[in-house]
Amino acid sequence: MGRSQILLVFAIGTDVNNVIYLIVITLIAAVVNGGLGYGFSSITVPLALLFLSNRVLNPALVLIEVALNAYVLFDNRDAIPAVWRRAAPIIVGLLPGVVAGTLIVSRVSPSWLKLWTYLILLPLILIQAAGYRRPIRSEQAIGLPFGLGLGVLYSVTTISGPPLAVILNNQGFAKREFRAALGIIRLAESTFTAVAYLTAGLITTTSIALIPQILPSVLVGVPTGALLIRHIPAETFRRLCMSFDAWVVGFGVSTVLRDVKIVEGLKAFFFLAGVVVIDAWLLWRFFSTPRPGIVSTLLGKSTFHDPD
Repeated sequence: MGRSQILLVFAIGTDVNNVIYLIVITLIAAVVNGGLGYGFSSITVPLALLFLSNRVLNPALVLIEVALNAYVLFDNRDAIPAVWRRAAPIIVGLLPGVVAGTLIVSRVSPSWLKLWTYLILLPLILIQAAGYRRPIRSEQAIGLPFGLGLGVLYSVTTISGPPLAVILNNQGFAKREFRAALGIIRLAESTFTAVAYLTAGLITTTSIALIPQILPSVLVGVPTGALLIRHIPAETFRRLCMSFDAWVVGFGVSTVLRDVKIVEGLKAFFFLAGVVVIDAWLLWRFFSTPRPGIVSTLLGKSTFHDPD
């Protein structure tokens, strides 16, 4: 057995099934990320932490997400001129947030940070899923503090997609603009965090040994997701983003409630079940309202043209 294989066994454990689980989890997450522009960490982290530690998993994900976010940005490069100025304040705020998060990553419980973040986000997500948006006029004023908080959250948990999706959806970004803005911001945060982790000595050979197991899933899943999303109308895309956010946050809250022993066992997932029921009703209400773009898409016709 080679040195890299020994490191991999040490990182994941002696059960080969865990390697298979990691490959399947990251493949699903990569397909979602390829379509929506985010979701890789949001799906991978809660599931992979069942058999990996944060300190081993996070650096591997951050390094992979540098390349992943660069691909999302490249795939939506034609929309960069329309969004980079709006994304700039958030990026400026990211840097001190990432530094602060890296300094406290070993002192703050990621579980409690995720729990409070999710509990704040969930009502905002469901309100937007219900069709209510109130765009913030002064994007520059909110961008800096939002970027600061986002930098702390990402560097500690590697999750930032749900809050980013909420604010970009609220501001009414079109589909390609949405994904381009996500690409710019998430490439910045993952790059800043990779440098910060490297400086702090958090990137170890144990974490790097995970990358060969995750990378093939990313190479297959991301282009697949990007191909699938191209024929979905812009408003449907926004609604599906919020639905995905709601389910991920509901799952996140349930897993954290179980991890911190607030609710024992499978009872914690009653919270997720409640979120699914509410979101299913909102989805039914959304799709039961006739929309030309959705109808033509479902019928396979080309009468609707989505410029985004």
